[in-house]
Amino acid sequence: MNIDDHSPLVQHLDDHLTVIESVRKLVPDVQALADEVSARLDRGGILYAFGNGGSAADAQHLVGELIGRYCRERRPLPAVTVSTDPTVTTCIGNDYSFEDVFARQVAALARPADVVVAFTSSGRSPNVVAGLRAGQNAGALTVLFTGQPDTGGGPAARYADRVLAVASDRTARVQEAHVLLLHLLSEHIDRWAVATA
Repeated sequence: MNIDDHSPLVQHLDDHLTVIESVRKLVPDVQALADEVSARLDRGGILYAFGNGGSAADAQHLVGELIGRYCRERRPLPAVTVSTDPTVTTCIGNDYSFEDVFARQVAALARPADVVVAFTSSGRSPNVVAGLRAGQNAGALTVLFTGQPDTGGGPAARYADRVLAVASDRTARVQEAHVLLLHLLSEHIDRWAVATA
């Protein structure tokens, strides 16, 4: 079957390739971030991650790579996804508000040696903004994976020490690039963990 170069699927693929190519300029930022995260983990810090929907899946993915392994056999690294416990998140959502589901957990757990990583394709999710603010208030290193580079990462960027903003405003493209970015981050941290075993 021949596919027309103007088909919607080919257009989606071309858009994906353009966005992925734009990630190249973020590589120095990813490397610097990986060094910071590694240093904090080396000092006993813990990485806490969260997001909504597909971004929650990205947070889980990053944590899985750290606790498990990315490419090399090595020790497990301390990481927690705070968006995965339905009992805690629904308790907070019911007793307080959905906006508080990440912030209350981060406020309870995060310390200055830790890393708080948020994923949001828009940079506007109120519960993500509140979670990053709680991380910053705790003195943790706060990291934002987002899109919307024209808006500077949205309101969430105000509470992020490091921002990795993908050059797209389309949720699917942003999340695809976030997976690549979290893999690049995992690769660098993986190498550090093996070298310092």
